[in-house]
Amino acid sequence: MKIGLWELIVVFVVALLVIGPDKLPRYAQMLGKALREFRNATQDMTKELKENVVEPLEKAQEPLREAMEPLEEMDREIRSSVSDVDRSFKDLGKMKKKPADEKPGDQKAAEKESAPVLSEDVHEADELQLTEPAAEAAVSGKL
Repeated sequence: MKIGLWELIVVFVVALLVIGPDKLPRYAQMLGKALREFRNATQDMTKELKENVVEPLEKAQEPLREAMEPLEEMDREIRSSVSDVDRSFKDLGKMKKKPADEKPGDQKAAEKESAPVLSEDVHEADELQLTEPAAEAAVSGKL
């Protein structure tokens, strides 16, 4: 709350009437001295609180901050990986558009080209035209 010019004039006039013109300078001096002492006391208390409470707490927090840095870095990496996986799943749901000049018979050729290569054993099993159990055994290395 701020005191304006008119409030100060009213306080001065009331003090002049109550205390009197001969005692007013002495009381003003006492009031000024009390305000200075109050200001010095609050500055000392602030300084003591800072030295005895704030600075030790900051020193105690330093090791915790240092210990948290690797955890925060891991958190950022994990969040990045999760968002990458999330984006991959969202992209997975989107269908690739077929070119307009592609013929219906070319679909099997396109599927073979886009199919992932599992291993050379699978292709060898396809070339030998083995039955399904024999092909599985060939892939697993039992043949």
